[in-house]
Amino acid sequence: MTNVTATVRYCDLKEFASSYREIHGHLSILVCVFGSIANILNICVLTTKEMRWPTNFILTGLAIADLLVMLEYIPFASHLYLNPKSRMSADYFTYTWAVYMIFHALFTQVLHFISCCLTVILAIWRYIAITHPQNNKLWYIVSNIRSTVISIVLTYLICPLMCVPLFLSLNVIKRTRVMDERNMLVNPKLQHNFTGTLRNGTLYTAELSGDFINVSFWVYSVVIKLVPCVLLTILSMRLISALLETKKRRRNLLNSTGLPLREKKPKKSKRHLEKEHQTDRTTRMLLAVLLLFLITEFPQAILGLLSVVIGKEFVGQCYTPLGDLMDILALVNSAINFILYCSMSRQFRSAFSEVFRPKLLNRWLPLPARTTETNGGMTQVTQV
Repeated sequence: MTNVTATVRYCDLKEFASSYREIHGHLSILVCVFGSIANILNICVLTTKEMRWPTNFILTGLAIADLLVMLEYIPFASHLYLNPKSRMSADYFTYTWAVYMIFHALFTQVLHFISCCLTVILAIWRYIAITHPQNNKLWYIVSNIRSTVISIVLTYLICPLMCVPLFLSLNVIKRTRVMDERNMLVNPKLQHNFTGTLRNGTLYTAELSGDFINVSFWVYSVVIKLVPCVLLTILSMRLISALLETKKRRRNLLNSTGLPLREKKPKKSKRHLEKEHQTDRTTRMLLAVLLLFLITEFPQAILGLLSVVIGKEFVGQCYTPLGDLMDILALVNSAINFILYCSMSRQFRSAFSEVFRPKLLNRWLPLPARTTETNGGMTQVTQV
């Protein structure tokens, strides 16, 4: 009696992966070029004197990580996707390219993990700022630039250490393949039909191997992906709840005055309400950043966890074919923050105009006056 082991079919994505791969190279380079320019603009605006407050320092650290990822992805995509026929040549599988593939995998993963952690810190900072304004110790932490910079620097230092299992599991593998006189690889199944001269050649590839494969999968799927997503989900729900509570409190305040909502309020009350409106606008913008991050990262976290639990069959059938799609989603998430800032932050738009507006226009179209307010040590510039 012969025992036949049935192969479980989880996904059938080979055709999709092959079709999307044809456009991924050009699309990813386009997104990276746009995202690189956008993140450079973010850094230029967020580091101006009037924008130097803790939340913007975190956004700057996030922009730097995203910028580095995109700059590195451009040569990777150019070599891997723009000339697909080159992958049939033995000259493609050089030792130098295999080493670069390992560098690419580690570099992008470390910086992406840094982005995840900075996004979590951003959510924590904002949650403390709007829910514990009277707690002096907590408020000092989130309003102090020095503590914020220390948190950012520690994130850039600790995240690479958390990715050490990934480094240990990636290795350059040496293989022997049959090729023709032009160094083009020959399919072993078609060798008997080949009439030219064949010879053996050496190829180098970057692959996961060794004793740390399982550990690296757990680190990637749980520590790098799932844990930040769970934390961001909880913090996003808390922030939304805090926004609704603030809106309810404001409505009760307006009702308690006994005046119609559109009637002019006393100067002190009007100023207080304007500060609350500014806080709400900033919180909504940061919520948009968090939710966009979750939309792109949560599917990757789930797929990574399933890959660990189910095994190699799921990786080969589902995770690997979706790799290019997950890459483009992550790149779009890194590139689109500039659009969010411009569309949702009046302060960012004003600072952007001051930095990049031609000086000649300032004589004819002066910018509106700006006032600076200090709230618990956190300096914020408000557009009048």
